[in-house]
Amino acid sequence: MNIGTVIIGDEILSGKRRDQHLAKLIEMLAARGLTLSWARYVGDERARISETLAQAFASGDLVFSFGGIGATPDDHTRQAAADALGVPLSLHPEARDLILSRIREMAAEQGEPYEPDRPDNARRLHMGVFPAGASIIPNPYNKIPGFSVGHVHFVPGFPVMAWPMVEAVLDGRYAHLHQDAAPRERSVLVFGSMESTLTPLMEEIETRFAPVKVFSLPSVDHPRHGRHIELGVKGRGELVDAAYLALRDGAAALGARLGDELVR
Repeated sequence: MNIGTVIIGDEILSGKRRDQHLAKLIEMLAARGLTLSWARYVGDERARISETLAQAFASGDLVFSFGGIGATPDDHTRQAAADALGVPLSLHPEARDLILSRIREMAAEQGEPYEPDRPDNARRLHMGVFPAGASIIPNPYNKIPGFSVGHVHFVPGFPVMAWPMVEAVLDGRYAHLHQDAAPRERSVLVFGSMESTLTPLMEEIETRFAPVKVFSLPSVDHPRHGRHIELGVKGRGELVDAAYLALRDGAAALGARLGDELVR
């Protein structure tokens, strides 16, 4: 199952805030032997978010969407998800109960009466308005839930909330996807050759050792190695080692000079 992510917010695209979700999601997936297939960044524009989410829903991929599920005017994700699905928004009963419970706790903490109908509290309930048919993702930080529709899961932009929610989804609904063996890479630095010369060899290795993937990362101004190509393979299990040895020996046979070997 491919895994993707949608990261939403003008503050990310403007550079006002640095995105932390992509690196953390890759880390969380790697801890479970999984890898990220794709990522998209989208600003706070409802039509564009809707278009992006429509593609996510249609893909059948496991997708995590970060940000934009609040109730302020610049939060469009809930509405955009409903647009993409062609369904109405409605107050989710479990979300309503959780938000009311949080309102009650906040009132007790501040020594105030519990007034769920007060305008500010009524606005808080908007955060439980999800596309019809959605299920909730519990939020251990403050009880304000995220939501899921199919394999697309929506969490807040705040890392302290979002990351435990993502882990709960991965370890609950998708535990069967976890892999004991994490993906591996083996590569070698190649000098005195060009990618065009190595391409037929790379294609041959991918055919012989599928599903292992071959990669090349050229560099023209590396401070230590200068001009070179990092040539390698990535995948799972012993097939990676066999593919790497064939790739390395094939590059040497083509006259390339080999440097350091790298293992990840």
